Amino acid sequence: MKELSSGREDFVVMDQSRGVSALAPSTAGTGVEESWMELDGARMRYLCAGSGPALILLHGLLGYSFSWRFTMPVLARYATVYAPDMLGAGFSDRPAGLDHCMGATARRLLRFIAALGVSSFLRVRRLVLVAPVNPYSAHGRRLAPFFASRFGAALFRLTVARMTFLFRYGHRRLYADRSNIPPGTLDGYMAPLAMPGLFEHGLSIVRTWTRDLQELEATLPKLKNIPTLLMWGSRGSAVYASSAGPLAKHFSNSQVIIFPGVGHLPYEECVEEFNRALIEFLTTDSVRGRRSAQVKST
Repeated sequence: MKELSSGREDFVVMDQSRGVSALAPSTAGTGVEESWMELDGARMRYLCAGSGPALILLHGLLGYSFSWRFTMPVLARYATVYAPDMLGAGFSDRPAGLDHCMGATARRLLRFIAALGVSSFLRVRRLVLVAPVNPYSAHGRRLAPFFASRFGAALFRLTVARMTFLFRYGHRRLYADRSNIPPGTLDGYMAPLAMPGLFEHGLSIVRTWTRDLQELEATLPKLKNIPTLLMWGSRGSAVYASSAGPLAKHFSNSQVIIFPGVGHLPYEECVEEFNRALIEFLTTDSVRGRRSAQVKST
């Protein structure tokens, strides 16, 4: 799930060693800096750009800060933007036995924010969800519990974890139009495989998937009054766009934007349209009423 809260004062969107992190895609010339911090006894990598109110971009499952390479430079015009590699992902440490359930991950995020010194972060003022995992997409409800089972996890280790070309194949399927995959993208997502433990990190997440979805559904009523933007690609294969409607009903003040002919990663497949919609939402003084729209992607 990717979250973004905003107000006049802050926004928040919802690697093991220097030698290994040198394999990370370069940010040279983009105004983006690589930084590190100690968090819960482990080294955590994050990127930083811009100045002004704090904005924190969160990646999804098996992603990392690389996911936001087209978004950070644009948002940096409005804010100080941070994009962490959450522990276990990207080039951050992968501590053995780390709890990756939703609640534990949220608490780590709060400790990360506190360590940054973002003292103005008190509550979520606006929320942006980009094709988020949710209780209403049947695909995830079936697939994640399978890989959480002993048989499914063993099958995953014997196939994807050993034959990494399958990881590249699977990632390509996240795009509706393969010709829209930006150059260097697949290599960028493959780079963290140089550090052992990435797939075990993914498996540890799906082990609590069902319980996390139940907890999420129980929590949604508490978010009812937060102005919310939901963005999806109409052809997303990981989390179905059809789940946007049922999810939006939990918010009294929401917008739903569907990018036609786009897959699971609109921030990479239709960069300009995605950034334009995001900035409009963040910089508008007020967001009123539920509405839905389709944005033509070029």
